[in-house]
Amino acid sequence: MRKVKIALYGVGAVGSLIAKFLLEKEGADIVSAIDVAKHKVGKDLGEVLGLEKQLGIKVSADANSQLSKTNPDIAIHATSSFLKDTYPQIASIIENNVNVVSTCEELVYPKTTGPKLAKKLDTLAKKHDVTVLGTGINPGFLMDTLVITLTAPCQKIEKIKATRVMNAATRRLPFQKKVGAGLSIKEFKQKIENKEITGHVGLEQSITMIADALAWRLDKVVIEPAKPVVAKKDVESEYLKTKAGDVAGLQQKAEGIMKGREVIVLDFQAYVGAEEEYDDITIMGVPNIRQKIQPCVHGDIGTIAMVVNAIPKVINAPAGLLTMRDLPVPSATIGDMRKYITAYNQPQSRRSH
Repeated sequence: MRKVKIALYGVGAVGSLIAKFLLEKEGADIVSAIDVAKHKVGKDLGEVLGLEKQLGIKVSADANSQLSKTNPDIAIHATSSFLKDTYPQIASIIENNVNVVSTCEELVYPKTTGPKLAKKLDTLAKKHDVTVLGTGINPGFLMDTLVITLTAPCQKIEKIKATRVMNAATRRLPFQKKVGAGLSIKEFKQKIENKEITGHVGLEQSITMIADALAWRLDKVVIEPAKPVVAKKDVESEYLKTKAGDVAGLQQKAEGIMKGREVIVLDFQAYVGAEEEYDDITIMGVPNIRQKIQPCVHGDIGTIAMVVNAIPKVINAPAGLLTMRDLPVPSATIGDMRKYITAYNQPQSRRSH
């Protein structure tokens, strides 16, 4: 039984972490690596990942050449948060008859912000008989898929609130910079205005996914601007220092409004020095349900797992652009990935290459 052939499209911070996990994953075989960064192109993937060994895979900027030559079962796409930026990349993967799992936040529920592009991807995927999925820990699970799952025992639902609080000090430097840690309040506001800090991408997608699952017709979704969380005392992480009075991170809220009232509220907080980390979901209804995960699920670890664990489900799924709502209940793929793939257990399956 051959291994699952995987292409990496994007070996940046997140893509590299996914690659390292795949190298340890039984039944998985990385066959190509694609990235446009000049300092990576032409280098061995092992060098790019900071390993002490060569992997025999050269990073290339030519996606079509790599995909046609290596004929992967699936591509792990990890480049940008925005659908308009990732559309040409994902389309090129599809046109090479390759399934896709992407970390693009807007792709998690793409009809929200890019309905026309979503329709084009769905049509293209069906034409080439492949499946495309956007997923991650958030959006993709904590503030949407998990919320939807927890509504299953409810007879009535009045309101849903999900809160995620993260200590950004435990995350890598790019994430700390992304939330504005260490900036003055003036610098934070300038970066918000210049869109150098975008806030949390995915809140609108998560709210819309929840609403659609419950057949709620929202009047609107309100995404509040990201606000600075000001440090009350000096805080130091592995990478930077934040003085009292400066920005420790950010908070951003979003609300789904139906019949003039809030029915879905998402509250995302990420800042260095958070004393308590948690993911909290409260469903007010019959019965009331509350689920609190302490500490919060680690973002990088969770994203890597969500992407890799989705591989068999995507390969098994019908063709088209799907969301986490369309797949079976998410679960870990413990041990050999191949045992979860229908094509490897039913020889005539559509997915066998």
